[in-house]
Amino acid sequence: MAGHALRRAAPALGVAVLGAATFAVLRHVDPYSPDSLLPPCPIHAMTGLFCPGCGSTRALHALAHADLATAWQMNPLLVLALPLLAMMLLRAAMPAAMPRRLLPLPGARSWLWAIVLFTVARNLPWPPFETLAPG
Repeated sequence: MAGHALRRAAPALGVAVLGAATFAVLRHVDPYSPDSLLPPCPIHAMTGLFCPGCGSTRALHALAHADLATAWQMNPLLVLALPLLAMMLLRAAMPAAMPRRLLPLPGARSWLWAIVLFTVARNLPWPPFETLAPG
């Protein structure tokens, strides 16, 4: 039974380790530096449009430095989604015997609609939507 629980929790543990590593890197690497090794968004570079992930690196860097206001300016969807993603990881790692209703979460369709609407809104050039663009 312990092997099954470990297999169930392994993906969540992997994501948690990856998240901790990302936090450690962004705690010490400045994405604003001109000689930063962190790449710019290829979608924005090619099209001039902001994808739903634009500003995520800078938002995570700000969160790694406990700067919620800057993180919100860079990517508010990411700031709102991180707690939900953490709850999804917890839910995925929960033993099968625990009731899933303890952590009700949005489904895939809700995530898709949120991402699509956010992407469209952050590319509109008038207030209040222009505030959704990074920076």
